[in-house]
Amino acid sequence: MKVKRRTVWLLTLLSLAAVISVYYVFEPNRDVDLLTIFTDDTLQETTLTSVDDKEITTTTSESYLFDEMRMEKSNERSKIREQLTQKIASDQYTAEEKNEAFNEMNALIEQESSEAMLEMLIESLGYSDALVRVEDEKVAVTVLSDEISKQQANEIIFIVRSELEDISDVSVSVSSNYYN
Repeated sequence: MKVKRRTVWLLTLLSLAAVISVYYVFEPNRDVDLLTIFTDDTLQETTLTSVDDKEITTTTSESYLFDEMRMEKSNERSKIREQLTQKIASDQYTAEEKNEAFNEMNALIEQESSEAMLEMLIESLGYSDALVRVEDEKVAVTVLSDEISKQQANEIIFIVRSELEDISDVSVSVSSNYYN
């Protein structure tokens, strides 16, 4: 009985692969260079071309300032996480201390996920990039834009406070640093 189930599963998988490959072979307007997807080069300038209009639009890439700051923050948190993991695995600490370290690690993970969620929500408002830093009861938000109005800043503050109820201070700043 198991052999028949495996055979049916294998045939279903192979037929699905065949249907997908036939679809991609006979798909019209296939002017996509698939090698550009797999390059490791950082693009400083990207050219977008519409197939129908042959209109060429050049755009510059976003600031890498936020990416650098995120990497620094990630490295710091990795060190803290490593220390907490060693503390949990060590025999030198009591169960209470290990439990406290475990709770700190969970709080760190929760903080990282909250920051990432807030960045995505703020970017969904139309900003090209956003950096959110949560520290204790304060949140610092930096958006990549030329300028924002008070209404836009209040909208960002509302989003932050609706996601994180125990926050008492939210600051919004603007960065227009572009690397060209």
